[in-house]
Amino acid sequence: MLWSISPFGEAKVGIPYAILKGVNIYLAFICSFLANLLVFPIMNFFLDVVNRYFFKWYYYKKAAIFVGRRAKAGAGKNVKKYGFWGLMVFVAMPIPGTGVYAGTIAGYLFGLERKKAFFANAIGIFISCVIVWVATLTAMQGFNN
Repeated sequence: MLWSISPFGEAKVGIPYAILKGVNIYLAFICSFLANLLVFPIMNFFLDVVNRYFFKWYYYKKAAIFVGRRAKAGAGKNVKKYGFWGLMVFVAMPIPGTGVYAGTIAGYLFGLERKKAFFANAIGIFISCVIVWVATLTAMQGFNN
């Protein structure tokens, strides 16, 4: 669960790690998905409260602008053009930099309604988890044969 909630791997790392450590495959999926889903409210609190407080400090502001630009650049075209669906597809891609952290920031920066942004992130996380879960199980089955 810690890998799934961390920005260094999210469920893309949490699911394979749990399965390789012998956790039940269904429990690994559910726990990783739920932990990754928890990132959305945590990030929104951070963006609403903590970010506004620290934004007055130069180094924090510089780092926050860098992260915001990366999230906007990665998801920008899709979210700007397709809104909910663009954000969902962006979060669903199980590649580095496209998870719920970047999705939450992109939804925030583009002014998506919070409820829509949550559902776009949730569906995207679920699709990403399914892809990673199936790929992990398929790879493990291949190694066992």
